[in-house]
Amino acid sequence: MLPLQVVDSFLLNYNVGQALLLVFVLATVGTLPLRSQKVLALNAMVFGLIFALTPQSLVPIHYLFLGLALLIISPLLYATASK
Repeated sequence: MLPLQVVDSFLLNYNVGQALLLVFVLATVGTLPLRSQKVLALNAMVFGLIFALTPQSLVPIHYLFLGLALLIISPLLYATASK
């Protein structure tokens, strides 16, 4: 199977919100070795914006609330970062 067919067959079982949540978790785990609170906050801001702007016809409403929560919490995390 081609790599795109593997990804497509995986994503058919899940909605867009669940796939975005998986990418968010993987990106967050990927930023942890950097030990930078600012990079972690920027990652949360970007995904908060993505979750908030994803059309509600593609995802359940709780992903919008997750995006809004990330958009509120991540600037506070960025402002309190030491490095």
